[in-house]
Amino acid sequence: MERKQAEYSNLDERYAIQGEKYQGQQYSHIYFTRLHHMRNLLHALVPSWKPHLPVTTVLGLEEGKDCIIVGTLYKHMKLKPSILDEYSKERSAIPLVKPHNFMHPDDHLILEDESGRVTLAGAIPPAAYVTGVVIALHGKETSAGNFLVEDILEAGIPPQITLPSINEDKYVVFVSGLSIGSEKFNPLQFQLLIDHITGHLGDENEQSIASNIVRVVVAGNSVHISPRFFNGQAVASKDQSRIAEPIKELDIMLTQLVASLPVDMMPGSNDPANFSLPQQPLHRCLFAGAATYNTFSLCSNPHQFELDSVRFIGTSGQNIDDLYKYSDAKDKLEFVERTLRWRHLAPTAPNSLDKDPFLVESCPHVYFVGNQDKYETQLLQGPEKQKVRLICIPRFCDSGVAVMELGVQHVEFLNKLRCLTMLYLSGVQKMELLFNMNGKS
Repeated sequence: MERKQAEYSNLDERYAIQGEKYQGQQYSHIYFTRLHHMRNLLHALVPSWKPHLPVTTVLGLEEGKDCIIVGTLYKHMKLKPSILDEYSKERSAIPLVKPHNFMHPDDHLILEDESGRVTLAGAIPPAAYVTGVVIALHGKETSAGNFLVEDILEAGIPPQITLPSINEDKYVVFVSGLSIGSEKFNPLQFQLLIDHITGHLGDENEQSIASNIVRVVVAGNSVHISPRFFNGQAVASKDQSRIAEPIKELDIMLTQLVASLPVDMMPGSNDPANFSLPQQPLHRCLFAGAATYNTFSLCSNPHQFELDSVRFIGTSGQNIDDLYKYSDAKDKLEFVERTLRWRHLAPTAPNSLDKDPFLVESCPHVYFVGNQDKYETQLLQGPEKQKVRLICIPRFCDSGVAVMELGVQHVEFLNKLRCLTMLYLSGVQKMELLFNMNGKS
């Protein structure tokens, strides 16, 4: 089987941690850098939004005077966990239930800049925002000292490079949440996926489709290691091999894939990598077999790359899961869309880098998020004719579903994106066409 090729460019250098040191200021320098960058963007948008209103700082507010302020949101949440709460839970005789969402009717938003902070009221729903988002607000100061919001300006979807015209099918397969080593993992399901991708499964038509797959992206949580090995105690020698077993099994299966086509391997929250974002690539020594192939790429989380000038960006899901804890939306795709409109992948995840790597300066053509409860997709269109395929990738161990992005095609002089899901259940492989070239069911 002759497999198609695509020109690949890894753009993960912005997420690399190289000798950064703790600055002794907690995360203040990150928020300052973010505010400085985003404020310049928002100031450029103000003349076309509210040209007749002055832009001022929090300290420069005057009671009853309409103006615009730009700053970073802080969300005061009654149920947000704190270290003191964790300590009290440890000492409590009755364990407290951990909520899946920390929202409360008494939550409120505060806007802050370098000069000060002010509590927000009016036309800004706390449920739709989280700490760390930089926005511009039109309103006035009240006699109570609050800022009464009348209108909101977000940075919006960033500019996008022109979508290239490609006259042939080239596919990318996304899979996440393999959880090798857990009770949910079914090795037969994963082997079916491997056999399908490598062309060892199906008739000539399916093998023809498989030959168009140019890359596989494994979006985190590939292994599951029992929490009992991470209780702070020394691991017994008899248990050390058990810890390594899931990784060895993953390496064996990945070796089958990389022998046939390129694979990008991203870390997730359950994988042996640093916990906070941006997660650094898994170490090559973990993959004795797969690492011997030059088609095996160990990538960061978030992961950004280009295939034939089509730009992809995605995470293993932690950023969207965090938004789910601290805000509300009709579905996960709305959270994904918000991060694009805020131009920030993870507003709730400051880090100790000297720069803010999560700023979205160029709009991708495909934005994927791994380890979600179910498969969802949407073709998002921006005001400047940007087109982004949003994809929520379900956990493979729960759903048996992988997602195949059918790249970009040139049809009737319009570039459009579409998705397929591939379902693997108990020895039966089923492909479902969920979106045609127009992105409709």
